[in-house]
Amino acid sequence: MKRKLARNVALVTVALSVVLAGCGNNAASNKPASSSTNTGANTSTSGAGGASDGDGIKVGILHSLSGTMSISEVSVKDAEMMAIEEINASGGVLGKQLVPIVEDGASDWPTFAEKARKLISEDGVATVFGGWTSSSRKAMLPVFEELNGLLWYPVQYEGLESSPNIFYTGATTNQQIVPAVSWLLENRGTKFFLLGSDYVFPQTANKIIKEQLKAEGGELVGEEYTPLGHTDYSTLIAKIQQAKPEVIFNTLNGDSNVAFFKQLKDAGITAADMTVLSVSVAEEEIRGIGVDVLEGHLAAWNYYQTTDTPENKAFVDNYKAAYGADRVTADPIEAGYDAVYLWAAAVEKAGTTDVDAVKEAAKGLEWDAPGGKVTIDGDNQHIYKTVRIGEVQADGQFKELWNSGEPVKPDPYLETYEWAASLSSSK
Repeated sequence: MKRKLARNVALVTVALSVVLAGCGNNAASNKPASSSTNTGANTSTSGAGGASDGDGIKVGILHSLSGTMSISEVSVKDAEMMAIEEINASGGVLGKQLVPIVEDGASDWPTFAEKARKLISEDGVATVFGGWTSSSRKAMLPVFEELNGLLWYPVQYEGLESSPNIFYTGATTNQQIVPAVSWLLENRGTKFFLLGSDYVFPQTANKIIKEQLKAEGGELVGEEYTPLGHTDYSTLIAKIQQAKPEVIFNTLNGDSNVAFFKQLKDAGITAADMTVLSVSVAEEEIRGIGVDVLEGHLAAWNYYQTTDTPENKAFVDNYKAAYGADRVTADPIEAGYDAVYLWAAAVEKAGTTDVDAVKEAAKGLEWDAPGGKVTIDGDNQHIYKTVRIGEVQADGQFKELWNSGEPVKPDPYLETYEWAASLSSSK
């Protein structure tokens, strides 16, 4: 795989493959400016160039490689490993090779906290790329703050958070959920049924959605939660049929989506009958669930494999060359990839891996990412992102129905929305 990837590094655009060669200056407009797969846990790999722990910079990768969330997280790990391979092939960071140490969070939130502590305290990593669920992030957050570590979190989430020790490269609420609800109210109906997994992200997201529905003329006709890994949705689907919603807003996570969508189809409910919009089902999940049951349903993200940029063409080509022609890219995969490059650029600008120096250097960093231009907001360490709503097609890809036209400034506490005043006051 490494030999195949090395041959394809040359295909990466200047914005991707040689970004680090000059990120200490602004000579190339596509560079960040200030205005081999390792699937096992508890292992380290030297990456391209054969760096050893002695002369490399150790970085942590912490995702669920087993358990209910592995359907989503393994591919994010793969993208982060690919970014590390590319960076190492183009000279590394500060002249040193990156040495990834990969750990398995095992879809268990206490394990994420335990592994984060190990990576920082025992392995001495310069940063960690990892997490998916908000429960995993919130379990890790106090560890990173206590030890002054640095986490790059690559997945959309419910907002109402901003930690000085976390960079959020996935969407916050005003870059996904809020615009999706507004679009649905205008285009698909006003009667909403909220369905989610029983943990912090769906519960907080739905709390926000209910306030937005009140303000924008929507109606809540049902709200249900199931445990992560839940597989029997027959009773819940009967409740949905009785409630007769026009929209199901889906915040299920992990392989529960497989069971839900298949049983929804078995009950005779298709996308033509009822709109289901998901915020945790992307191209990778379509592979696991099946396009036959997802065709016509919707998802809100900031990136699709079909996003039309030169950088994305190179990214998709290289990802498939590295991991197989049948593999797909998706929003969290791209956000994980972006995180590695943004951290590397901040380190080059700072001239050190020191956490405080890197945070300062990261303020205002810009990059032409596969999904379009991104900018790190120096106030809250989230990034500006373009919002997109897409429809699942017969080939398992998304047709973009709407986008925000330009990157949206992150507003994690929804301070720009009057109807969210009671929510943002929890800051």
